[in-house]
Amino acid sequence: MSKSLLIISRQAPWSGPGAREALDIVLAAGAFDLPVALLFLDDGVFQLQAGQTAGAVQQKDVTANLKALPMFGVEELYACGHSLQQRGICTATLDEAIEPLASGADIAALIARYDQVITI
Repeated sequence: MSKSLLIISRQAPWSGPGAREALDIVLAAGAFDLPVALLFLDDGVFQLQAGQTAGAVQQKDVTANLKALPMFGVEELYACGHSLQQRGICTATLDEAIEPLASGADIAALIARYDQVITI
């Protein structure tokens, strides 16, 4: 039986390799048909903003990887509502596949559903 996996991505896409590494883990898990979900928390929610110019800070754009997630069977995508609000990101601008979680209790319940949790 496969163990379920939750990846928590906490880094902005321009702050280093963490955001890309989180997406790589999710894509690899999806490719092997593991039950996997992705939660964007803290500065990780900046990955969800459209129109990023990653080249300006000499980073690779993560938008294509985000759009590829459903092709790899990764359909459980979440974002911390508090993190979105603190960073001025409106939930209406998010892709419809991203489910905003309203409270810390919602996040705790999500984490409790998974066998393994990796925070990057």
